[in-house]
Amino acid sequence: MSAASLDPGLLAIIVCPQCRGQLAPQADELVCQGECGLAYPVRDGIPVLLVDEARTPA
Repeated sequence: MSAASLDPGLLAIIVCPQCRGQLAPQADELVCQGECGLAYPVRDGIPVLLVDEARTPA
């Protein structure tokens, strides 16, 4: 399951745990649109919103 297929209601209420920025689905990740730009993985349809698990921006 990709990040784009997550429930729109869920995407409307979750935010980046690092900077509280809005998260946008991109492939198999939720990417922070705020200051940090961290990309959080979505595994088996579940967003993993742990800063230690996030990918840093390139």
